Amino acid sequence: GGGGGAAMADGEGLVSVDYEVHGKVQGVFFRKYTQGEAKRLGIVGWVQNTSHGTVQGQIQGPTARVRELQEWLRKIGSPQSRISRAEFSNEKKIQALEHKEFQILK
Repeated sequence: GGGGGAAMADGEGLVSVDYEVHGKVQGVFFRKYTQGEAKRLGIVGWVQNTSHGTVQGQIQGPTARVRELQEWLRKIGSPQSRISRAEFSNEKKIQALEHKEFQILK
């Protein structure tokens, strides 16, 4: 971390983004790894399996960190996953985080 005091630059506000990841993403600890990566980046939100074989959720945090997690969801995922594509929607600026942590929902 750097020193505080500087005004937040544009693009460093908080954003909320919904996501859905397609591919072989269930039964490969995808949710657990997503939670770990989110916690490492300081991102809050949630992740869950869907009935149609994808993983979906919402991520919230500083824009730059959310972008990092989006890249991770698009390209990396858990070691045994095979991501075909990740879709992001409903991106919006938020004034405050709406989640306290990053949860795995059943």
